[in-house]
Amino acid sequence: MKTIVLGYDDTPASQRALERAAELAKAFGSKLIVTSVAPVMLGAVRSGGPTDPVDSPEKHQQELASAREHLEGLGIRVRLQRAVGDPADAIVEIAKESGADLIVVGTREPNAIMRMLGQSTSGGVLHKAHCDVMVVHASPPWTKSS
Repeated sequence: MKTIVLGYDDTPASQRALERAAELAKAFGSKLIVTSVAPVMLGAVRSGGPTDPVDSPEKHQQELASAREHLEGLGIRVRLQRAVGDPADAIVEIAKESGADLIVVGTREPNAIMRMLGQSTSGGVLHKAHCDVMVVHASPPWTKSS
């Protein structure tokens, strides 16, 4: 496993995915590419659309800086890749361009409406990826209280 791409957005699930990707990169000596994608707002598809001021490219740059600091503290070499657009498409494209062997993403377990509308980034990555995908849950299912 030479190259791993991690889709990162600083959520609890994404932080767990960061830990998993770090473990794998360290174990295999893999190059780790971390991307954080600022989505475009719906309704302006032809122009690429404006970015959401609440979820801006600057916010994603800060998330990437935080991920880099953590990974470098673990002794893992990392490349940061900012992107704007549909998160699933961007993550898959970065993986394809870099010849990734694995994509790691977190999942927030979207509700039924989000799944019906196709708004799950992890689901989009699973359906579009050309390589293996690891989906990491925010908390392992065995730790949930009944």
